[in-house]
Amino acid sequence: MAHFLLVHGAWHGAWCWQRVTEALIRNGHRAHAVTLTGLGERAHLMSPAITLETHISDVVNAMESEELQNVVLVVHSYAGMLGTAVADRLPHRLQHLVYVDAVIPKVGESWSSTHASATRQARLVAAQGNPDYSFPAPDPAVFGLADTDHEWVKRRQTPHPGHTYEAPLQFDPKRVAQTPRTFINCTRPTLATIDVIRTRVQDPRFWDGAWLPGSRRVDMATGHDPMISAPVELTAVLQDCIRPEA
Repeated sequence: MAHFLLVHGAWHGAWCWQRVTEALIRNGHRAHAVTLTGLGERAHLMSPAITLETHISDVVNAMESEELQNVVLVVHSYAGMLGTAVADRLPHRLQHLVYVDAVIPKVGESWSSTHASATRQARLVAAQGNPDYSFPAPDPAVFGLADTDHEWVKRRQTPHPGHTYEAPLQFDPKRVAQTPRTFINCTRPTLATIDVIRTRVQDPRFWDGAWLPGSRRVDMATGHDPMISAPVELTAVLQDCIRPEA
């Protein structure tokens, strides 16, 4: 049995992992999906006070409250910032870190650092126009979703806290790299804001050479939300991350 902690990306909530958590539990594992402050069923807590550190604490506190050890930490999209921080601060609690089409920052970067200037400006303007300093979700079609999946996600998405967007993250890449890592590359269609990351995970110079040893890339021919569009295939990849003795 392995312990999985799954963390959603921007505009989502624990709800997006439903198909994957159910499959993992059926297969005999513990699987807990956390909802970040201000999102999903915690949307009523949206506030300008929410920061990147708030969301890092959400993940750490979920590990503590669920008493999870030897964790397979699965982070989607924006939550790559959070997974990187947790692996830096609590490496002894993790057995594997899975970046699902997720942000993998350089030291001192923010979530917004690799985005096109037009994207960055639009999100900041939107946040500045809201009393709670949040910006709205895109149409789920950009995640490659259609039909009932598209409508399900569109109904459930909520605005994202704006002060998480430009907050820089400081960490030690060599300490993070002590945890085995998998980057799941979603290719059909690709999401433009992850394009820079796709290049990084193949670059032997990334993290001053610390990234490639102990990491792997897995390509999935699906869109940015594989937990919704390809849950069976994603579950198989996640289970492949378990150490034999775990």
